[in-house]
Amino acid sequence: MTYIQNLIHTYIFLIPAVVLLCSEIVKVINRIREKSGGRIFFRQGGMPSSHSAFVTSLLIIVGDKMGIESVEFAIATVFAGVVWYDAIAVRGTVGKQSRTLNLIQNIHQFSEEVGHSIREVIAGIIFGLIMTLILI
Repeated sequence: MTYIQNLIHTYIFLIPAVVLLCSEIVKVINRIREKSGGRIFFRQGGMPSSHSAFVTSLLIIVGDKMGIESVEFAIATVFAGVVWYDAIAVRGTVGKQSRTLNLIQNIHQFSEEVGHSIREVIAGIIFGLIMTLILI
């Protein structure tokens, strides 16, 4: 086992952190490729949803280590559901409101990329699943 693999298996919480970092890198690459303008780093929204990837990875790790019948897995499942819902519904609505505000005023530009589409959240879930299975 390599040093990195040993480190990840010793500190299992690093897997969701690595998944989060990798999904952010993919997001930056997508923004550069799309020439989306503005800030490339540390922006909300985008493909894939790094929040969704992170909580999916966490959910898999907890299920693998504690079992799917454990209280910890139930908590991780509820937590993941709240994050997924927030990414689509709450932050998506804020993004729509920002677009409307930007149309009616020119004083301050509000970020319109606050939330995620269902496609972005599903991509984040799949990304988190695949990356976690590779790293376990």
